[in-house]
Amino acid sequence: MAKKKVAITMGDPAGIGPEIIVKAFAEEDIYKICNPIVIGDKGIIKEVIRVTNFEYDPDNIETLNLNEIKNPTKFPKAIPSEESGKAAFSYIRKAVELYKLGIVQAIVTCPISKTALQMARLPWIGHTEMLAELTETESVAMGFYSDTLKVLLATIHVPLKDVPHLIKKEKVINSIFFAQKACEMLQIENPRIAVCGLNPHAGEDGLMGREEIEEIIPAIKEAKALGINVTGPYPADSLFWRASNGEFDMVVAMYHDQALAPFKLIAFEKGVNFTVGLPFVRTSPDHGTAYDIAWQGKAKPTSLIEAIKLASRMVI
Repeated sequence: MAKKKVAITMGDPAGIGPEIIVKAFAEEDIYKICNPIVIGDKGIIKEVIRVTNFEYDPDNIETLNLNEIKNPTKFPKAIPSEESGKAAFSYIRKAVELYKLGIVQAIVTCPISKTALQMARLPWIGHTEMLAELTETESVAMGFYSDTLKVLLATIHVPLKDVPHLIKKEKVINSIFFAQKACEMLQIENPRIAVCGLNPHAGEDGLMGREEIEEIIPAIKEAKALGINVTGPYPADSLFWRASNGEFDMVVAMYHDQALAPFKLIAFEKGVNFTVGLPFVRTSPDHGTAYDIAWQGKAKPTSLIEAIKLASRMVI
């Protein structure tokens, strides 16, 4: 089978994206996994190799050089800036263009900064929302993959105080449908999907909140009636342990940290973020820009390597 063409966007060039790209190519034969093309700035790749004293030939990395960072030596590193926000967006926009032209079949995105996007006066708060708009996709979902735990989020980047108002029957049903689709993308046959409760003890029969009774349980019943193997709602404090021990194939969580705290505890270095609902496969490392260690030679490429492997595997 022919290897797939995969675009790897550099992410925020001030963060660890450039470094983990270089290290990924140095530590793993990425060309055996797929036909990769890095979208970013060749000057930044050369500069991160110079600054970190990393011995690697930048010409070993096929790069579509957008030349957004005009002076890599004076570019502000390890902090968000308008320049880095604009550059990060340009890399993503070009990757989507390549997909639309049929040049790439999947996109792997290195981390971007929400602060840098705001400084660049861009309207999105993350990759998921940005990619949905660039592809005119009405509805997408965020998932996370590891060998031992797979989760999908009902709500994504919203304040915790707003979450209860968003947990409605239709949103939970859609999340269950996306979880089923995610399992298909991951080639999981006859998946067992479990749904988290929103409240402690999954509401304790209404004593700790009524979202489970009024919204979540009706959604689960409707999804079951449509043939999806889904159960719940379960208390979050035990569900992730059960799923990580093989009882369930996919967990639908109600909000960001409900899922990400246990997921990153289990799979911080090897976890992969993926998007469900886009017209192409998109994966990403499950960590951020890590400005605190950026451009110091300390970043590990493990999650990026896993994201490239997963993207290559998910492309049909």
